[in-house]
Amino acid sequence: MERNEIMKIIEEKNVNFFRLQFVDIFGFMKNVAIPRSQIEKALDGKIMFDGSSIDGFVRINESDMYLKPDYNSFTVLPWRTHNGVNAARIICDVYKSDGTPFYGCPRVNLQRVLAEAEKMGFSMNVGTECEFFLFHMDERGGPSIESNDVAGYFDVDPDDTGIDCRREIIETLEAMGFEIEASHHEVAEGQHEINFKYADALTAADNTVTFKWVVRSIAAKYGFHATFMPKPVFGINGSGMHTNQSLFNLDGTNAFYDEKGPLQLSQNAYHYIAGILKNAKGFAAVTNPLVNSYKRLVPGYEAPVYVSWSASNRSALIRIPASRGMGTRTEVRCPDPSCNPYLAFAMMLKSGLDGIENNISPPASTDVDIFKMTPAEKAAAGIDSLPANLKEAIEAFKENPIAKDALGPHIFEKYVEGKEKEWDEYRTAVTDWELKNYMKNY
Repeated sequence: MERNEIMKIIEEKNVNFFRLQFVDIFGFMKNVAIPRSQIEKALDGKIMFDGSSIDGFVRINESDMYLKPDYNSFTVLPWRTHNGVNAARIICDVYKSDGTPFYGCPRVNLQRVLAEAEKMGFSMNVGTECEFFLFHMDERGGPSIESNDVAGYFDVDPDDTGIDCRREIIETLEAMGFEIEASHHEVAEGQHEINFKYADALTAADNTVTFKWVVRSIAAKYGFHATFMPKPVFGINGSGMHTNQSLFNLDGTNAFYDEKGPLQLSQNAYHYIAGILKNAKGFAAVTNPLVNSYKRLVPGYEAPVYVSWSASNRSALIRIPASRGMGTRTEVRCPDPSCNPYLAFAMMLKSGLDGIENNISPPASTDVDIFKMTPAEKAAAGIDSLPANLKEAIEAFKENPIAKDALGPHIFEKYVEGKEKEWDEYRTAVTDWELKNYMKNY
């Protein structure tokens, strides 16, 4: 999109308020709202903010930072219309006061890794599948884990009480330029999924953070709290973010497809799969970044726990969907929707490229239900497990030789620091489970 197109839309749609958005290193969306009088200044990248106030950015003596907008991310916000006055948003890269990109910005970092892939002759396409729950608010207006939704996988009215909310979410996303492919009720009560079309990796990351923001905003209109927490309720399925990804050659052909190859996959596809498997334990702290993430990654709830791949097996970490030709792709099933997609895509891309650069071959595919295999059978097949908790994930992340290169030294160090603090707070907290089980008898 060109600048003059944006100004034309602003005039035609009577846009009086403008949101400049970016994310911090933990994936939280930030924004500054400006009036119409400042829009041209914003489009010139001249809006300044205090970077020292953003978690993981810079020190107080380096605080002056600028927001450089990506014109292609401009969109009017359908739910922000009031008396004919509209609001719009645009996603920004963070720049330093000297006019250079700030590599502590997750979006800038992803562009850096994508540029490295381009030098190798590849671009990356990504499609995410973000599951979420709709819960009722409690009597004080806060989030609960209560739902009168008793629907299950692919169920329809009248059991699916969130269907009207889901419909408006879809209509809102479509008005913002999303191509919605499908929506349905998921396995757990109160759980939903809306699938939108894949895009280049940078746009896909933008779309993922936008999707989460829209879902929460529209859910609130219906009196729901939408949560992307990986495992909000014990005993039922958690929410994942299966991440479909493929590399394309610079001539526009799918680098993972080979009509004559085994399973019609190219050698690059097999090397990419091998790179993901090699680095999976070492990137889990990014794709599964919360203490709660590892409550989802346990056997018995369809979440992938085991480091393996298959052309069809949904208990494996990597599945190869049946589509071939331009649709040939890998589906990495461990990420959850609490992750920062800019960092997660950078880590997975770097991992796959590691496999290609070093000509790594994957192990044999695992085409049986891994959840039913005995420990001895898994050991004999060489099937390892993902980290059991955030602490193990952090340690594997620190030991992963490609992690610092994938995220850059600034994000790597700040990320580890933040996650170690999070684990320590959890480790020292006294939980309801402990009170229930120990208070009376000890």
